[in-house]
Amino acid sequence: MRRREFITLLGGAAAWPLAARAQHANKRPLIAWLGGGSQHQQTAVRNRDAFLRGLREYGHDDGRDIDIVYRWADGDMSRQPKLARELIALNPAVIMSAANTGTIALSQATSTIPIVGMNLVDPIRLGLAESYNRPGRNVTGLLNTVDSLPGKQADFLLQLVPQATTIGILVNPANPAHPIVLRDVETTVGNSRIKFVPVEVSTPADLEVAFQTQKQGRIEGLIVLVDPTFFTQAARIISLAATSRLPVIHGFRQHVEEGGLMSYGVDNPQSFRRAAYFVDRILKGAHPGDLPIELPSKLELVINGNTAKALGLEIPPTLLAIADEVIE
Repeated sequence: MRRREFITLLGGAAAWPLAARAQHANKRPLIAWLGGGSQHQQTAVRNRDAFLRGLREYGHDDGRDIDIVYRWADGDMSRQPKLARELIALNPAVIMSAANTGTIALSQATSTIPIVGMNLVDPIRLGLAESYNRPGRNVTGLLNTVDSLPGKQADFLLQLVPQATTIGILVNPANPAHPIVLRDVETTVGNSRIKFVPVEVSTPADLEVAFQTQKQGRIEGLIVLVDPTFFTQAARIISLAATSRLPVIHGFRQHVEEGGLMSYGVDNPQSFRRAAYFVDRILKGAHPGDLPIELPSKLELVINGNTAKALGLEIPPTLLAIADEVIE
């Protein structure tokens, strides 16, 4: 083996410890944050603050012993690759990615800087990890879903509108996780009586047309998949659903707090708080590929009783009995 080749291999073997300690000894470690939403959106602020609380619990305080730099995509996934490159150029010790699409963009731009990904969807099939127990690459973090979640969202929606035969699913064609989730919904429900119709929205400008299309297609309920664009456009989606008198189930409780009908999904602030554990371990020298990807620690069903009344829907006792919260 030539000396140059040997040095290259040696450098590759040492890449992870160097990445975890990328900052000079006299500088504080830099943590980079790539957010899919807007820095001013209440839900994004809540998630960020939960992450910062988690860091403080591990003894890391921004501006004291670590520095944090932020980039926000404002719901526009097309911006994420550029923002990812900007953050990577800063050579941070670890990158915190708040959205699955951001994690994909980051992993395509670097194979050495550790990435803690939030709201991961099928990371093995998307090439982000080799397995859950041993990711093996530079990405670890927390899943956005469990196997039964998409089907349960459909089930809860159908309990509210039992007469429905056509359910729309709001999807973003640019989101690589959405085809996976669509298949999971159809497989999990397994009810030949129900027809699931993808309703594509690529940009915020498409939302009005999408809801008009739903009227024409006589869609009787809508599942909103988790997506940065839908996350930042939650208020418009809720308003359009109310105008269309369309029952909708979301992925986050915050959307129900803002007037949406129902949500079933991950307790996101709790997951973001847990993400601090991964960052702490990486800052202390752990290889992200050795840190198992975790399931969300809590799923919650939240129903807005006022919105249900406005839509003329009666919440069945079975849903009331298992709901984590009914907002009145």
